Formats: sequence, C-alpha cells, structure tokens
Amino acid sequence: MNGDTLYSIGELARRTGLTVKTIRFYSDRGIVTPTDRSPAGYRLYNIDAVARLDLVRTLRELGLDLPTIRKVVDRELSLPEVAAAHAEALAVQIRVLRLRRAVLTAVAERGSTPEETEVMHQLAQLTEDERRRLIGDFLNAVFGGLDAASTFAGVMRSMTPELPDNPGTEQVQAWVELAELSLDPDFRAAVRRMAEDQAADQAQSAMVGPRRDIAAAVRDEVAPALTVGIAPASPEADPIVTAITARYAHLLGRPDDVELRRRLANRLKDMNDPRRERYLQLLAVVNGWPAPESLAPVFDWSVQALRVRTAR
Repeated sequence: MNGDTLYSIGELARRTGLTVKTIRFYSDRGIVTPTDRSPAGYRLYNIDAVARLDLVRTLRELGLDLPTIRKVVDRELSLPEVAAAHAEALAVQIRVLRLRRAVLTAVAERGSTPEETEVMHQLAQLTEDERRRLIGDFLNAVFGGLDAASTFAGVMRSMTPELPDNPGTEQVQAWVELAELSLDPDFRAAVRRMAEDQAADQAQSAMVGPRRDIAAAVRDEVAPALTVGIAPASPEADPIVTAITARYAHLLGRPDDVELRRRLANRLKDMNDPRRERYLQLLAVVNGWPAPESLAPVFDWSVQALRVRTAR
C-alpha cells in the first residue's frame, strides 16, 4: 500500500469490514478524522485510519464506551491501564451474574416463594464482613458461655464457611442454604444441646490430654458390623455395644451401666440430626473440602442397639 493514498468512506468500509454508516458515525465524533476532502467535499482518509478503525472495533467488542475509546486512540489514556480497569469491572459483573444465576437456580430447584427468594437474594449478596458476622452470631449462640469454650475453639473454626472471592454457582447455592440453616432457631437450639452435652461429658471426663471424639470411636466399632450385616438387636451385636459403651465409660470415668448406655443413646440420637449432617455437607462445598462421610447409618445402628439393651 502507498502511505500517501487516500480512501473514501466506501473504500475504508471495504478494507475494515465496517459499514459506511458506522465509519461516518465515528468520524462525526472525532474518533477517526478525515485527512482531506475530495473536490466534491467527500471525506478522504489515509492508511492510518484503517489501523485506527481496527483498534476501535476491537475496543468496542470488548465493551469500552466511545469517550474512553477516543482517549485511547488519541493516546490520552494508556491502553494497558484502560484494559486493567475494564477487566476489574468485568470481574465484578461476572461475580454478580454468578450470584444471580445461583439464586435463580436455587429458586427453580426448590420452588421457592417470593419471600424465600428475597431472603436468598439478600444472603447471596452479603459482603465478606457481613457473612462473618452472620456465622459468628450462629457460633456464639451455639458455643458461647460454655465451660469448655477453649476446647470448642477448634470446632468453631472447623464449622466456619469461607466463601472464595470468585465462588462457583454450587458454592453460592451452598452458602445460601447454610446461612438459612444457621439462622433457623430450632437448628441453633439443637446444636446448642449437642455442645452442652459434649461440655458436660468433658467436665466429667477422667481422661487427661486429647480426648477421642465419641462419634469417631463409635464409627470405628460399628462400621464393620454394618459392612457384614450384623443386626443391632442380634446377639452378634453384644460385643460391639460393649466396646462402644466401654469407650464412653472410660471417657467419663464411670461404670458401664444402664444409665450410661441411655445417656450415650441420647447423645448419638441428637448427633444424628439430619440438619447437622446437611450443615457439614454444605460447609464442605463452600470451603472446597472433600465431602464428609455420612455417619447416619452408624448412629442409627448404635441407637437401636443401645435402646434394645437398655429396655431389658
């Protein structure tokens, strides 16, 4: 191409793929200016206009507004700075769209009422500080004021959701459901009872140093019985029940008797609340952790086995 060659709007349109109307629009706004005019008064452009229009088209496709584009092509603004600012703005828009999609998906799947939809929308839009306050209030309602507060510090940390800066749709949905669950007064009361029972056990414990979680101990003893199909009321279950009650008796430093077995049955029944398991499942999704093992079958078996033997 000859750098001195001048092009009409029609020729410029053929070279750039833009319409004559679009080029005239950009020209009227000073984004691409004519180099000269023909004797008949038509606008003429040099080869630089082609490169300029290619850049304008690219920036428009990326979503930049015309005033910003004019400053970029006139070199009043640095293109890298403008690109960085727009990339940041797009990241915010993407996050908002992801939140909206998550809420709408949850509404569709759950058949939510308008009131429930409004609550979900508000929970999804909470800031990080607001989310922390909401969960902090829940954990304080559950564990606050207990004598074993220092022991529960690790439990509280393990029950704290941390929604990432760019969460996936599934994480947002899990956060909304978890937040709703943490606001449920009945669920709070149920978890508080579990915490109080655990604190009472620890207060009576004869053990010094780290204590094995009774739920984990029961799982270790009962899971093999479930695998081989031992019925909780069968004689084959007797040594398994004796093993788990012996562990509990050792923890509390008291005899393995009917009262202790009833107490353990009640504790395991409370721990088998499906809402507790659901909270842990949602927590794993939000935090990107592996899905937790369901202990419901273990707890069901154990409660049945204990009650059969304490009813005798």
